[in-house]
Amino acid sequence: MSANAQPTTAPLETFCLGPFQVPRLFTGLWQLSSNAWGSASAPKVRRQMAHFAELGYTAFDMADHYGSSEIIFGQFKKTYPAPERILGGTKWCVFRNINPTRAVVEAAVQERLDRMQTDRVDLLQFHWQDYSDKGYITALRHLQDLQHEGKIATLGLCNFDAIRTDEICTELVPGSIVSNQVQFSLVDTRPLDGMADVCERHGVKLLTYGTLCGGFLADQWLGEPEPDLYSGRLTPSQRKYLDMIVKAWGDWALFQSLLSVLRKIGDRHDGVSIANVATRWVLDHACVGAVIIGARLGVSEHTEDNRKVFMFRLSKRDEADIEAVLEHSNGRRLITSVGDCGAEYR
Repeated sequence: MSANAQPTTAPLETFCLGPFQVPRLFTGLWQLSSNAWGSASAPKVRRQMAHFAELGYTAFDMADHYGSSEIIFGQFKKTYPAPERILGGTKWCVFRNINPTRAVVEAAVQERLDRMQTDRVDLLQFHWQDYSDKGYITALRHLQDLQHEGKIATLGLCNFDAIRTDEICTELVPGSIVSNQVQFSLVDTRPLDGMADVCERHGVKLLTYGTLCGGFLADQWLGEPEPDLYSGRLTPSQRKYLDMIVKAWGDWALFQSLLSVLRKIGDRHDGVSIANVATRWVLDHACVGAVIIGARLGVSEHTEDNRKVFMFRLSKRDEADIEAVLEHSNGRRLITSVGDCGAEYR
């Protein structure tokens, strides 16, 4: 056994999210928003949720626009033997101009409560599309009032940039915002350009998605030719991240170099997967609370492999080898070419 050898199983790492102690791997339910990712019956999805929970993956991420995710989650949590162990994070996403009166905000929250069959949202994450409309501050003040009234346990943000996150955390009662959900990976390192400092200043943790670039940061793509962007082989997520990899970050050849380095690092740590190494790299940043792993519940899961993330730590050599590839990419310039966190959706 090598010097880096670890036990065959490892306890899940956890962190504090407001009053909750939660695992550092969340289960993302965005794939319930479309059959394009594959589909399973609602009973099968609920059974898989229970299976995940028994393995310690007790935190689930969903949204108002992720199909039936809130409804299925609510049915699952209501029937789970230990519902107090389960955390459901959902979102209220405002994509068009609205007047965020108390009645409008309360109605949006009540819809989340009704769909999830609960009297309190564990984590409500707020997204506001148009920064030129400062109504997001008004909306958040109403959300804070609803939190004080017991309808929301914790408040988070979704796809807010560093400037607005800092503004919001300064305007609201200190400690009101516990998280911000943003894209963060070896390919997309924009959270390191300002967002990490904002998180440290205000005690905010990032809940990161896109950490595996839709599945491209995985062994199955090592040595593979660049796929056709419009191939039926790719999922919607993969089409999104392939575009970023080959147009904004670098090219497919450089990406293959990154996969090769990650494979070598995985081999140093008893053969853990490329996905494990990519996830560990993100988790090792102090601003990150958890990585959200998309799960095609009832269709495909990687729970056993994901747990290996907690069985090793990256060495200085590992980090240097990764950086040697990243410095040849445009990753550090994405903040100017794409914009800050969430800019790609605006």
